[in-house]
Amino acid sequence: MTTRVWAWLLSLAVLWGCTYFFAKVALGELAPLSVVFGRVAIAALALNLVLAATVGSLFQRNVPWRTFFAMGLLNNLVPFGLIFWGQTQIASALAAILNATTPLFTLIVAHFLTQDERITPVKLAALVIGISGVAVLMGPAALASGDGFWGQIACLGAALSYAFAGIYGRRFKAMGIAPLDAAAGQLTASTMLILPIMLIVDRPWLLPSFPSIAVWASLASLALLSTALAYVLYFRILAAAGATNLLLVTFLIPPTAILLGTVFLGEHLLSRHVTGMALIGFSLVAIDGRLLRFLQPAK
Repeated sequence: MTTRVWAWLLSLAVLWGCTYFFAKVALGELAPLSVVFGRVAIAALALNLVLAATVGSLFQRNVPWRTFFAMGLLNNLVPFGLIFWGQTQIASALAAILNATTPLFTLIVAHFLTQDERITPVKLAALVIGISGVAVLMGPAALASGDGFWGQIACLGAALSYAFAGIYGRRFKAMGIAPLDAAAGQLTASTMLILPIMLIVDRPWLLPSFPSIAVWASLASLALLSTALAYVLYFRILAAAGATNLLLVTFLIPPTAILLGTVFLGEHLLSRHVTGMALIGFSLVAIDGRLLRFLQPAK
């Protein structure tokens, strides 16, 4: 990858790592689906304004709305809803670590849905290590007592949804859709999908008080930085370097989330969380393969 792509990748990792912090602040006063709606609606508005000011409105062209709605469901509505609900049960740092299992689920999904990404013996071993890391991270106490168990399951469900989205999202490059159009399209579709659900489930007009400035600032940051800007980078990296290189961002997201959660939210990870994260990280290194090839002696 070029230096520019590496810069995009590092920027994306920081932006997505901040997601868990911004969401945790917003969830202090808003219900999960309301946070999802605020995130995608503000981001969609911003990107559509950019499109209107540059290449023209998204709604004036023959766009593949079916594809945008499917991607919005898999890449926004389902995972955002699960992660934000999960964060009402568990720490933001733990949610970020669990979300780092996305490449493990992608490996399984790609094996069954694609012809060119089969599970090899090395990848199977890495997958077993990664699953072991998830088991250690969750711990037997979570299953026995229910303490945060369903919140962790929700975050794993989000990772599975992202895996399906990663496979499905390949068609954007094949269809020649520009990164800005892809980001704006899926976020616009997500907004239309989540609005009626949010109104029925959350009934935001019954809030006891108007959200604070901190919540609005977190929502704005979540939408404009961790969503609108992040997805433009996401599709740029996908087009320039491919899905395999894009998965490197998974290694870099948890450190940002852990740092923010520790410094500003007073969160603390248990020893099993650190051990589980290490096992998951090792499995991701093995799946990626580049470090292992680098360590092999030259022939």
